[in-house]
Amino acid sequence: MKSIGVFTSGGDAPGMNACVRSVVRSALSLGIDVYGIKYGYNGMIEGDIYKMKSYSVSNIVQRGGTILKSARSKEFTTPEGRKRAYEQLSKRGIEGLVAIGGDGTLTGANIFYEEFGIPTVGCPGTIDNDLFGTDYTIGFNTAINTALDAIDKIRDTANSHDRVFFIEVMGRHSGYIAINCGIGGGAELVMVPETSTTIEDVIQTLQTGRDRQKTSSIVIVAEGDVQGNAHEIAGKVSKQVPELDIRVTTLGHIQRGGDPSAFDRILASRMGLAAVEGLINGEKNVLVGIVNDRVQYTNFKLAISKSKPLNPDLLRLVDILNI
Repeated sequence: MKSIGVFTSGGDAPGMNACVRSVVRSALSLGIDVYGIKYGYNGMIEGDIYKMKSYSVSNIVQRGGTILKSARSKEFTTPEGRKRAYEQLSKRGIEGLVAIGGDGTLTGANIFYEEFGIPTVGCPGTIDNDLFGTDYTIGFNTAINTALDAIDKIRDTANSHDRVFFIEVMGRHSGYIAINCGIGGGAELVMVPETSTTIEDVIQTLQTGRDRQKTSSIVIVAEGDVQGNAHEIAGKVSKQVPELDIRVTTLGHIQRGGDPSAFDRILASRMGLAAVEGLINGEKNVLVGIVNDRVQYTNFKLAISKSKPLNPDLLRLVDILNI
C-alpha cells in the first residue's frame, strides 16, 4: 500500500487530533503517502483532499476538536454519492482509509468497501464509549472529566441552597458517561438507557436521602433515558413532590470540547499507529480497539451491531455509595 487517506466523521471528540497526528507520522515513517480528507464523507465526495506532511500535524496533539473538520453526509448514504467519493480517491491513488469516528462512520465505511473494495480501518472516536471491541473510545476520558468539573461546581450551589439538581449528560443509547460521572461526582442517583428507573424510584431515593438528613441531591440523567430528558424527569418529580426545590442543568456540547486528557492523547496515538499497521498487514473493515491494554481488531459489523453492556458493578456501586 503506497497511499492512504485519513478523515474524521460524526461528532468531534477530544483526542481526534492526536489520532490524526499518529496516523500521518506512522504512515510517513513507513514510506506511505497520506492524504487528509476534510469534512468527513462530504469532503471525500467534493474532493476536499490534500497531501499531508509531518509538519501538517505539528502542535496538534494537545488540541481538542479536529483539524480535518467533521460533518455528517446525507449524500454519502446514496449510491451516487459513494461513487463520487470513490472517483475522488481513485484520482489520487488512495488505496486505503483510516476513519476516525463512531458507529455511523463505520457503517458508511463498511458499505463503501462492499461496493468499491477500498479497505478501511476505524479508530473509535466518540465520547459515548459505546462501541463494542474496545475498552475505551477516544474522547471518553476527557468528556467525563469535563462533566465532572461542572458537576462539582453545581454541587456547591445545591448544597448552599438545599436543592435537588437534575444534570443531563450525553448518551442517547449508552450510560457510560452518566454512570462514571455519577460515581465520580457522588450523585445520589444515575438514570441510564440500559436500566429502567421509574419516577417512583427517583422520588423514593430522594426521600430516603432526606430521611438521612441529606439537604441536597444530585441526579445524573443520560439524555437517552427511557423516562425522558432531565427537564422532563424533573417536571414529573416536581408534580408529585412540589415541596422540593428542583433545578435542571443540561451540560450539552461542553462535554465534546476542550484539550484531551493525557489518557486520550496516548490512547489515540496508539490507535493511530495500529490503524496504519493494520492496513499494511491486510486488515480491512475492522475497528482498532484496546482491550486489556492490548491492540485488538474487531470486524465493523460486530463492532456496530453488538451492544457494549455497562459493567453491573458500576451500577451497584452507585447504590452502595449513596448510603
